[in-house]
Amino acid sequence: MVTETMMPVNGIQVCVETFGEPTEPPLLLLAGEANSMDWWDDEFCRRLAAGGRFVIRYDQRDTGRSTRFPAGVPGYSGTDLMNDALGVLDALGVPAAHLVGLSLGGALGMRIAVRHPERVLSLTLMSTTAGTGEPDLPLTPGRTTTAVRARPAVDWSNRKAAVAGLIAEIRARGGPFTADEPQLRRLAERVFDRSGDLAAARDNHRLAGYGPPVRDRLAAITVPTVVLHGTLDEHFPAEHPRELARAIPGARLVWLEGVGHEFPPRAVWDRVLAEILT
Repeated sequence: MVTETMMPVNGIQVCVETFGEPTEPPLLLLAGEANSMDWWDDEFCRRLAAGGRFVIRYDQRDTGRSTRFPAGVPGYSGTDLMNDALGVLDALGVPAAHLVGLSLGGALGMRIAVRHPERVLSLTLMSTTAGTGEPDLPLTPGRTTTAVRARPAVDWSNRKAAVAGLIAEIRARGGPFTADEPQLRRLAERVFDRSGDLAAARDNHRLAGYGPPVRDRLAAITVPTVVLHGTLDEHFPAEHPRELARAIPGARLVWLEGVGHEFPPRAVWDRVLAEILT
């Protein structure tokens, strides 16, 4: 069973979709920066549900159908994004969930596990980092943070330009298993059509940030944790996942060969799904 609904969360409206039966163990998907829930593939969610999970995905504020704010003036912080995730669980009557987060979503998952450990059953951290900017956690050698994160000028209000811009970004961050052009186009068109203001999400999530640093508190995490990271991820090179696996007691590091800084491509779904469900 799949349901989508608008829910009041922390004074805003959040679009939430669930897969599977509410009687199964809940699993919350946390998307990356400026990403709506569309980036979690429908079939990927169905397969998680078929594995015995009540799967929850949602549009973070400023993405998809959720409440949006003026571009460049978010009026919220990374802590608010974390609280929205908890608010979604509260709205569904879920006391604790398995958390699966990618990039920014992984950072939110870590912060929830540190600050609200009673709400977390397990952690899956994908394409993420314990923190950026520290000299011992460099980005790709020879490239600055600004260079890696630089984005070409795109008119995000124009459907054709925005779709082309999204496709170009996915390809630039991906690898040999990244979806082909027709699949990417369908995804990009869906993202644009469900978004009230793509520019707002892209500006505002960056300005809101990840929230207060928790790197020095990761040792307090006690739930089962797996770190999934692509071998071709240039945004967060190899030392980032290694540091995460070292910092969180008992965490396992699993490399995804041929995967970049991207949502799991279909070629590695079997491995990713098995790790999450385990």
